[in-house]
Amino acid sequence: MAGGVSALPRLLSVVIPCYNEATTILPALEQVRSLRQTLGDALEIVVVDDASTDGSWEILQAQSDLILARHAGNRGKGACIRTALELTGGDVIAIQDADLEYDPADLPRLAEPIVRGEARVVYGSRFLEGRPPMRWPNYLCNRLLALTANLLYRAKLTDEATCYKVFDAELLKSLPLQCERFEFCPEVTARVRRRGERILERPIRYMPRTFDAGKKIRWWDGVEALWTLLIRRFGKP
Repeated sequence: MAGGVSALPRLLSVVIPCYNEATTILPALEQVRSLRQTLGDALEIVVVDDASTDGSWEILQAQSDLILARHAGNRGKGACIRTALELTGGDVIAIQDADLEYDPADLPRLAEPIVRGEARVVYGSRFLEGRPPMRWPNYLCNRLLALTANLLYRAKLTDEATCYKVFDAELLKSLPLQCERFEFCPEVTARVRRRGERILERPIRYMPRTFDAGKKIRWWDGVEALWTLLIRRFGKP
């Protein structure tokens, strides 16, 4: 997975939804900031706080290099991403969680096919290089979501539910997204495939955290994701 990136976007916008991540948001930001060693000024970081109550917002306000917004009430990851899209100025947009499960060092490599014009959507797959260290129920749910997306949309994906989704900014902003919570992933997959866009995958590193450590997604979010894939298949594109 290593290797230099020969083509860089004029500006890469990294979008970070944040809800009660006071213990991880600063280390996560430092990892994203390390991209400046490669990208220099071609990086902007947009964080939307989803009405955190644990001090996350106060931590974010103390940072001087972020584009910030805050929801008055807790709405969900999808709503944060939709808010962030109104603030981004990049040619390429990448989604980054506020925890430490994903390694931002992978993002420039995911952006490269978009910059080269090879695709307008690239997903970072946790499964291209084997099974990651996740619990069996989570593994099975992820495989089911990928299988469903492939059957309904001919997507040829190994990891539909990955956080690391990177887009051509013009394409992503043109989608009439309605997501509020974790259904962002299936909704955006459905909409880009119904637009006829190819989704490339590239392998990424992944280190899952436990529910005790703050992981927020639950089993019913998997049910909602499956339902979203189904209803978006037969509704308006």
